[in-house]
Amino acid sequence: MTATTHFNFQQKLSRRSVLRGAGVAMSLPWLGAMTPAFAAESQSRSPRRFVSMTLGLGLHAENLNPTSAGRDYEPSRYLKSLQDLREKFTVVSGSSHPGVSGGHRAEASLLSAAPMSNTAATRNTVSLDQLLAKHLGDQTRFPSLVLGLSGSNSPSYTENGSMIPAEDSPARVFTRLFINDSPADRAQQAARARQGRSIMDVVAEDARALQRELGAGDRDRLDAYFTSVRELEVRLKESEAWAHRPKPKVDARKPIDIGNPNDFIGRQRLMSDMIRLALSTDSSRFITFHLGGGGGVVPLEGVEEGYHSLSHHGRDDNKLEQLAIVETGIINAWGDFLRGLQATSDHGESLLDNTSVLLTSNLGNASSHDNRNMPVLLAGGGFRHGQHLAFDQRKNYPLPKMYVSILQQTGLEQDTFATSTGTMTGLNSVS
Repeated sequence: MTATTHFNFQQKLSRRSVLRGAGVAMSLPWLGAMTPAFAAESQSRSPRRFVSMTLGLGLHAENLNPTSAGRDYEPSRYLKSLQDLREKFTVVSGSSHPGVSGGHRAEASLLSAAPMSNTAATRNTVSLDQLLAKHLGDQTRFPSLVLGLSGSNSPSYTENGSMIPAEDSPARVFTRLFINDSPADRAQQAARARQGRSIMDVVAEDARALQRELGAGDRDRLDAYFTSVRELEVRLKESEAWAHRPKPKVDARKPIDIGNPNDFIGRQRLMSDMIRLALSTDSSRFITFHLGGGGGVVPLEGVEEGYHSLSHHGRDDNKLEQLAIVETGIINAWGDFLRGLQATSDHGESLLDNTSVLLTSNLGNASSHDNRNMPVLLAGGGFRHGQHLAFDQRKNYPLPKMYVSILQQTGLEQDTFATSTGTMTGLNSVS
């Protein structure tokens, strides 16, 4: 251990201990020496988790948002079925991502809040779930799960702005989570991880040699690259370890995927069950589920037109009533997902109390493709809920501030996210 190391092994190590040397900052993985410092925290609270469920066609604001603000709000049409959960979620109106427009295109910014428009060339940045997974995802088999309802589109993006494709088959998700690979497959996975680590060793040696020949600015950029190389080495080592560990057993059968692509609510419920199982077995702590928005007729009584057509209602009363049936089904399924988490014990608490669950959409008004006044419901996660936070409908409150609140509540000490600094006004933790 070099003299520049910022701790010594005679002291208790913090989980956030950092090695610093040669201009490189490297976060440590879990070490046995950390047990004395971390044991008290692990015994007093279970890990925090984050789930986002995102819609591509919005939620009709007049049916979602209460007419009054505060804790004594009268429940809206969509929220009446959630009153048994009233103290477990917060309604937010009058918020959106600053600098984001472009209608449907803004789906890409749902969790990154990166400025977006139809006219300007834009580059996406890291999404909320992937930022959490990078810094806190090393304790589970899957640092994150990126799921979808139909197709591979997702709002999950890496730091370089690349979309992570979604998995839309609950059956395949179940297999990944709970069906053990063959011994040959495990050996192959471990070998791939070892090969990746050896490649990183070569790259690291090249980086050191090159560093001596560079100017100060290039050295700084190379230091950042070197740090990412070391982080990847740590992740590859952990991947090799997980390849040899058996997967958890659950009292559930592998689901059968729903064949009807228009059964939006049924497929939402089935994938939500997989998410609950993933959380309850601690297979992953950071999960995104992009529901998107199908074009076909959702098989619900009273619905005769396609979902996409209904969302672009043009204030037609008949379309609005059919849309309300579909969106009520979406909210009811979301509520049942919360009830499942609430009923699941998590180290003496409920899984919902330790999981922040966000439901939102890039469209505040799908009929006009307006990205302002996004629909936002946030449940669980140790926040003090039971309220309607009503911000200015014309001059929207920055939703990335909520993302900062979620980051901090989940255990990542960060004061900024995307275009915003600080946490959301009125959204406080229980303790």
